[in-house]
Amino acid sequence: MEIQRNFDLLSRYAEKFKKEDALCFKHEGKWKKYSSEEYITYSNNFCRGLYRMGFRKGDKVITVSSNRPEWNFADLGMAMIGVVHVPVFASLSTSEYQHIIRDSGAKMILISDSKHYKSFRQAIDLEGYSSQVYTFDSVAAVKNWSEILDMGTSADAETLKEIEDIKASIGENSFATLIYTSGTTGRPKGVMLSHRNLVSNFVSAASVFNLKPTDKYLSILPLCHVGGRMGNYQTQYSGASIYYAESMSSIAANMQEIKPDGFDAVPRVLEKFYDVIISKGKKLKGIKKMIFFWAVKLGLKYKPFGENGWFYESRLKLADKLIFSKWRAALGGNVRIVGCGGASLPPRLEKIFWAAGIKIINMYGLTETSPVITINRTFKGGAKLGSVGYVIEGVEVKIADDGEILCKGPDVMLGYHNDPELTASVFDSDGWFHTGDIGYLEEGKFLMVTDRKKEIFKLSNGKYIAPQLIENIFRESNIIDQIMVVGEHEKFASALISPNFKYFEELKSSGKIGFSDAEELIRNPEIQSFFSSEIEKYNKKLSPPERINRFRLVPDEWSPASGELSPTLKLRRRYISEKYRKLLEQVYVKIN
Repeated sequence: MEIQRNFDLLSRYAEKFKKEDALCFKHEGKWKKYSSEEYITYSNNFCRGLYRMGFRKGDKVITVSSNRPEWNFADLGMAMIGVVHVPVFASLSTSEYQHIIRDSGAKMILISDSKHYKSFRQAIDLEGYSSQVYTFDSVAAVKNWSEILDMGTSADAETLKEIEDIKASIGENSFATLIYTSGTTGRPKGVMLSHRNLVSNFVSAASVFNLKPTDKYLSILPLCHVGGRMGNYQTQYSGASIYYAESMSSIAANMQEIKPDGFDAVPRVLEKFYDVIISKGKKLKGIKKMIFFWAVKLGLKYKPFGENGWFYESRLKLADKLIFSKWRAALGGNVRIVGCGGASLPPRLEKIFWAAGIKIINMYGLTETSPVITINRTFKGGAKLGSVGYVIEGVEVKIADDGEILCKGPDVMLGYHNDPELTASVFDSDGWFHTGDIGYLEEGKFLMVTDRKKEIFKLSNGKYIAPQLIENIFRESNIIDQIMVVGEHEKFASALISPNFKYFEELKSSGKIGFSDAEELIRNPEIQSFFSSEIEKYNKKLSPPERINRFRLVPDEWSPASGELSPTLKLRRRYISEKYRKLLEQVYVKIN
């Protein structure tokens, strides 16, 4: 059936996918499964309960939640009466939460558990928030969402008719959700998306992923993230079963339990998988170790669809039998497709996973575009590794004279909430949305994204530097976890580097190096020399102006919790620059 609103997914379930494990999550050590019938029932009861509480079209409800089936019940329950869903990351600062409460004007906050309630409570108290707060789990002194469901189950015939009338009045251009950007450079912006934005995107994506009702999909990305949400919807559209990962640390165990056919990820997750696999390879001995790294070296030369010729393909078959089949087994044995977006994907990861029979479907987009603009496919002529694919159905892309990526299509947002001036600033007179990213079209078709327009800076000699492009090259190193390139208005580019501390912990365990803590590690002259050699090696891949002239190691592992990364694992450059201001001053002090 054709759908126009996100809640039409429920009718699609009723018609096409009657199953016992539509939505599943780990509860008290066991997988709890909700059937498609329960999905429909809970969503309708939540919708009716909200309506009986006085919620009407245009009202807003904030959710702060881990990935779990109840998020979906609330999401589609709101949508059926036109209540706008405001899903929020659970790792924001108190001031960011305050801004979202104020800017959205939400009439309810729905929180998953005591942990998330604790992180959000300070913002609620500081704002003097008098509206209603509910939780999915039982939390002391907080109302439980079951009260809303109970109200829904006892709705009378008149109420049900009124709700049906409201559902009928909701069209594809109706305001469906308000998503606040993760704020890498400043205060989060509220992006208004319609049902048409969401539906056009996930229906098109579903045709690319081509999941089947018999498939299982492991959901890893937060549902409050537009990419995680799109993946969530497109999986439901296909009728595949969704299993929500318990946490980032439990992904490998969850894969072994459910044996998924696919999952979603950001590049950082894939980097962690790769690092774990490589570390295990390093522990092998003799011929086994030699074969392992022969296969890795072969995989890094991979080209899809037999482009390397029959001799390469014959060696790849052997490598698959000996090594890569074990990689797939570590991911449950059935994974064939992985949706990846949110940040730049290092080419080496894309090649090695494709070589291992795990197709990484790289894509590009923004919260403002619901999110997908371009995506790689899995068939010959439809994918170019190293690119972010070509336009999704119904979307147009062109490159402006200054290299900025522009797009049009049903995926482009309604606008920024409470900010008509900002909205006007990102659309030109011909209606093209300006993404703020720089890129070009390879072969006139495949999009290559090089950097954020605002992040490109100029050296004192007039040369422009695209930091993200340089950072991606250096992050291929095993000893670099994160790197931020700096040097605006200076004579040369430099970098702050967060080492791969796990790599050095392994060296410590094997007795090859000794250190008591991260501070001692980065001060070690041998380590400094080691990094200098590594910098020189990767500098050879860059033009002279792009090369890293100086660097400083930091003793911290960067993460969303500590503030250096956004919830979507992008560098928060302003925060990092301020945190290490004195260190950055030292980098250039001798030449000014």
